[in-house]
Amino acid sequence: MPSALSAPQARGNLRGAALMAVAAVLFSTEALFVRWMSARGVPVTTQLLFRAGGQLAWTLPLLLAAGPALFGSRHKKLHLLRGSCSLATWALYYLSVVWLDLATATVLSFTSILITTMAAGPVLGEKVGAARWGGVLAGFTGVCLMLRPWEGSGLLAASPWGVAVGLAASITWCGLTLTTRMLTRTEATGTILAWVGLVTFLGVLPAAVWGWQPLGWAELGLLAVFATFTPAIILLVTEAFRHGEASAVGPFQYLRLPVAALFGWLVYAEAPDGWGWAGAAVILAGALLVSTAEARTRR
Repeated sequence: MPSALSAPQARGNLRGAALMAVAAVLFSTEALFVRWMSARGVPVTTQLLFRAGGQLAWTLPLLLAAGPALFGSRHKKLHLLRGSCSLATWALYYLSVVWLDLATATVLSFTSILITTMAAGPVLGEKVGAARWGGVLAGFTGVCLMLRPWEGSGLLAASPWGVAVGLAASITWCGLTLTTRMLTRTEATGTILAWVGLVTFLGVLPAAVWGWQPLGWAELGLLAVFATFTPAIILLVTEAFRHGEASAVGPFQYLRLPVAALFGWLVYAEAPDGWGWAGAAVILAGALLVSTAEARTRR
C-alpha cells in the first residue's frame, strides 16, 4: 500500500490547489477576451504577441534588479522546450476558443490532465494515489459525457478542426506542465517567467508582424488589459506546481469549466445541454474527490 503523504507535502498540495483554482478563473476570463478580440478582427498572432509582451513586462522589475543574471540557468534547453510548449499551447488553445464554444474548448483542454497524470510517475517520479486517479478518471468520464463521441452527428462532425486543435493543445499543455514541475525544483520563479516570456515573444514575433492588421483604440485598450492580467495565470500555475505535486494540483484546472460555461451563457447565449451539465457535474465531483483526499491527509 502506498504510504501517506508527509504533512508538509500535504500542505503544499492544498496551497497549490488553491493557487490553481484562482488561475482557473483567470484562464476562463482570458478565453472570453480571446473571443471578444477575435470577433473584432484582432489576429490570434497579435493576441499572442501582447500576451508574451505582458509576460516580459511583468519580469522587468526583476530584470532591472538582477540584470542578465536573471536568465542564468543550467537548464537552458529545458527553458527553451518549456517556452516552445507554452507558445504552441496558447496558439492552439486560442484557435479552439475561436472555433468552438467556450465550454467545449475548455472541456477539450481537460484531456491534458489524464496525460499528465499518466506521465507524472515515470517522468517526475511522483506517487499517484487512488484518490487522484479517481479524480482524473472522473474528469475523463465527464469529458466523454459532454462530447458524446458515439454520436455520428456530434461535435466531431460539426467542427473537426476545432476538436483537432483543442486536443493538440492538450498534448502541448502536458509538456508545459511537466517541464514546469521539473524547473520549479531548481529554478527561481523570476527566471522561469523571464525565459518563457522571452521565448514566446521571439517565437511569435515573425508571425505577428506578417499577419499584423491596423487596430483601433478600443482594440488596443483590450490588448493592453489582456497583456496586463494574463501573465498572472503563468505565475499562479508556476507557484501551484512549486508547492504541490503535478498529479494533485492538475485536476483543479477542471474548475475552469463552470466559469467558462457561465461566461458563454451570459455573453453568447451558449448553454450546454443535459449531457453537458451531467459531464460538468462529474468533472467537478472528481476535483472535489481530490480536494477531500488532500484535506484528510493534512489532519
